[in-house]
Amino acid sequence: MRDPYEVLGVDRKAGPSDIKSAYRRLAKKLHPDANKNDPKAATRFSELNAAHELLGDEDKRKAFDRGEIDAEGKPRFQGFGQGGFGGAGPGAGYSTDPNFESFHFGPEGFTRSTRRGRSAGGGAAGGGFAGFEDILKEAFGAAARNRGGAGSTFEQEDFGIGADVHAALTITLPEAAKGVTERLHLPTGKDVDVKIPPGITEGQQVRLKGQGMAGQAGSGDVLITISIAPHPLFKLEGNDVRLDLSITVYEAALGAKVRVPTLDKPVEITIPPWTSSGRTFRLKGKGFPAKGLHGDLLATVRIALPEKSDPEFEALMKKWQADKPYDPRKDM
Repeated sequence: MRDPYEVLGVDRKAGPSDIKSAYRRLAKKLHPDANKNDPKAATRFSELNAAHELLGDEDKRKAFDRGEIDAEGKPRFQGFGQGGFGGAGPGAGYSTDPNFESFHFGPEGFTRSTRRGRSAGGGAAGGGFAGFEDILKEAFGAAARNRGGAGSTFEQEDFGIGADVHAALTITLPEAAKGVTERLHLPTGKDVDVKIPPGITEGQQVRLKGQGMAGQAGSGDVLITISIAPHPLFKLEGNDVRLDLSITVYEAALGAKVRVPTLDKPVEITIPPWTSSGRTFRLKGKGFPAKGLHGDLLATVRIALPEKSDPEFEALMKKWQADKPYDPRKDM
């Protein structure tokens, strides 16, 4: 993934409010619902959410700035540490631990042995031996495979570890409500089809059994954390969905039948005459699903004036103001 600062278009010294503001602005611009004819819209939107997830978290951002994790949030290789491999750092030599392990490549491949001893300097050989098999695999695995011949292979199966693979996927609110199948490119390089069940919520995980890293004891799993992208119209409150419904001045005064978008298909409701802005209509069962039940859709009326000024309309309002004044704030 690209540098998250570049994705969000912010400076590295940007504050949390600047990052949040940039994310909201780009989320509206890049949302797949606003770019239905662009096949790359979902990819760009997913990249935007991943960048915000990293920079919006103070700890992750600091770790990225220090070079401890990459743009995808995965740890970077930090080297062997003091005295870990070549014995160059302080405390190099035998470990104070009575079970000191040595590692080498030989005719039988990668092996390790245990011996007793003490450090020549009285200190532990220490830092570099934590997770040493993983370090050697990263340092020598590719080179060993390229050499060929006896003892040259260095595969994860040698250690009998089936590691889980973590990934993230961003979907829209309607997709979360109805369920969807998405194609996902894993960090392992493999593409998989992920079936998202209806009613999944922010932060929940989907587990793909046996799709992770392979090992002698079997393969690990893939754990996919789901994020739900902000929607330009709907706002989720528990299982209820809120919506601002714009109507005209004459629809508010005279009443009308208007179409209301939902997470599924639009429905028609009746606006009674003399409806004020702020009145909320409850559409039963048109909200978000959970455990077989649906929440409600809460549509709050907002009276919208014409997009452009109109002299005739303004003249009518001036006449009304002069002939029939009223004060909606008299009780405030």
